[in-house]
Amino acid sequence: MCRWLAYSGTPVLLDTLLYRPAHSLIDQSLHSRMGLETTNGDGFGVGWFGQEADTPAVFRDTGPAWNNRNLREIADHVRSPLFFAHVRASTGSAVQQTNCHPFRYGRWMWMHNGAITDFHRVRRDLSVAVDPALFACVEGSTDSEIMFFLALTLGLEKDPPGAVARMAGLVERVGHEHGVRFPLQMTVAVTGGERVWAFRYSSQGRSRSLFHSANVDSLRALHPDLDYLREVSDDTRLVVSEPLGGLPGTWRELPEGSYGVTEPGAYVLRPFEPQYA
Repeated sequence: MCRWLAYSGTPVLLDTLLYRPAHSLIDQSLHSRMGLETTNGDGFGVGWFGQEADTPAVFRDTGPAWNNRNLREIADHVRSPLFFAHVRASTGSAVQQTNCHPFRYGRWMWMHNGAITDFHRVRRDLSVAVDPALFACVEGSTDSEIMFFLALTLGLEKDPPGAVARMAGLVERVGHEHGVRFPLQMTVAVTGGERVWAFRYSSQGRSRSLFHSANVDSLRALHPDLDYLREVSDDTRLVVSEPLGGLPGTWRELPEGSYGVTEPGAYVLRPFEPQYA
């Protein structure tokens, strides 16, 4: 599977989270502790919002993240209040740039860890369910990108939690029609530039790992000696596939079948379950 992180809050250099932590995402690309694979070297991507553009910038490549000089250069110079980063371990689709996360459509970004079980059996039916006006924008061959465009088809731009729930319900229904017992495994992050939604769900009830950072006030109380905690806003938040370090009190696991959303001044957890048409 893959590893990813989503950041929202006080603008920081990408380097701050991609490279500096003891168990950074770059370290996880070589030494994942909680994924199905130790190595996630089948490509990578970062997507970020700047202060000027209406849409996020995306940089993706097919090589491993740990030795990419361009990623290292970007991370040292790009500062953003909201960014996604993803290191990929393919579940069978080709290693090519269009299959690397995050995926982008207009202001929206999407990244995923997991799989649609037996995707080759259900791919046609799911692809046909994508709005024809959107289908021309599908560039790659992954289940993750089809999930994104299904969610867009089902109302992502107006109702992200509802659209993701309807997408999950459609994937499960089609999977069951094809005899797939547990069709869906997903941890998903999605943003339109203001909020970040992070979902943890699987048909089997045994979802891949996903954690969010504790609120900044709590961390300041636990670690008053850490100067950088005084520099970030109270609503700064991280969601990660696995913790970036072992600082006590920093990480909280998202419950099975739940989603979190960064709202102005808050981070809210809510239950998640598929919606069936």
